[in-house]
Amino acid sequence: MESICGIDCGECELKDNCAGCSETKGQPFGAECIVALCCQKGEDALRKLKENLIEAFNGLHIRDMEKVTCLNALKGSFINIEYSLPGGQKVRFWDDNKIYLGNQLHKKNSDRCYGVVADEKYLMVAEYGCYGSDAEVVVFRRWN
Repeated sequence: MESICGIDCGECELKDNCAGCSETKGQPFGAECIVALCCQKGEDALRKLKENLIEAFNGLHIRDMEKVTCLNALKGSFINIEYSLPGGQKVRFWDDNKIYLGNQLHKKNSDRCYGVVADEKYLMVAEYGCYGSDAEVVVFRRWN
């Protein structure tokens, strides 16, 4: 397998279930990879996207959330936890097979975490407990 972004596919824990970026034209799990899309646009596109997203997340000024300093490529199935809506329904917002940019940050003075995740159109900040329990959406909006 060959990657578009330069990741060593042989070292990836998902390599057994991945069809490869180059072979799938940036859709290694059957859905878009935001990193591959950026790499196809040019050398600086991914860096610029990450900078813009980091600025957008930090610009939300969410209380007790650490400053976002980096974003990682994350498969949707890792971040796609269930959220309870006011009516009791459980929903998931992300595609399990798509690759997003995100990170997990500790909530200050708490045992809970903030998860930040984005694609080319939407960004989300969620707060949750251990292993994604009791997840609450803090912000979900169009950003681009």
